[in-house]
Amino acid sequence: AKASSKVAGREALEGLVGVKIEGGRASIVKVASETDFASRSETFSTFVQEIADAATAGDVSGANVDINAFMASAKDSKGQVLKESLNDAILAIRENIQVDSMIIMEASSDKSVMAGYVHGRAPNSTCGSAAAVVEVEVTSGTDIEKAEEAAKKLAMHVVAAKPTYLNPESVPEDVVNKEKEILMEKMTGTNKPPEILEKIVAGQMRKFYEGICLTEQSHMVEEGNPKVSKAMKSLG
Repeated sequence: AKASSKVAGREALEGLVGVKIEGGRASIVKVASETDFASRSETFSTFVQEIADAATAGDVSGANVDINAFMASAKDSKGQVLKESLNDAILAIRENIQVDSMIIMEASSDKSVMAGYVHGRAPNSTCGSAAAVVEVEVTSGTDIEKAEEAAKKLAMHVVAAKPTYLNPESVPEDVVNKEKEILMEKMTGTNKPPEILEKIVAGQMRKFYEGICLTEQSHMVEEGNPKVSKAMKSLG
């Protein structure tokens, strides 16, 4: 434990993301290290995956998990408390390691499928530099295999496009108003009639939503790059 206390004050800016999907639950865990060299080690990547596995196997969920409480109670595949596993990893790697963030999802219905994608995988590892998990609800008549493939492609898109919100309706009002203010300020002094300004702002807001909303983005993985919402509707 001495090594872990000595390195605790050093910044952990590198790291890996681990994913686990099982039994209608999914987790994404980000663990930080000080160097890319350490994060690419088998000891580190194994530890990250152990946390993701334990998170999915547990009973807590949400985006605001008490990480300290989780690490103090959850156990790895060998039955060791994760907090002790963390100390062991720090002793082995000799770097500050921090569980940076954790999101645990539960399927919203028994008619949905979950899929994940991990980008930039470390050598001989299931963990990588970025990851996403998506849930797709299967409507009647939709082939399960097609839905799973669509979910996997959508997860790949999310990693590449990095949407902030699901759709325009989910963007907070203050964010929308701020963007409209910025657009209106840019057109100050153009002497355009109000109705023309409204049309210009509406067009610019569509582009704004395309940048931050998943449903409005061009699907980067599907052939022809259709809008994500259109690609999902085509599944039925």
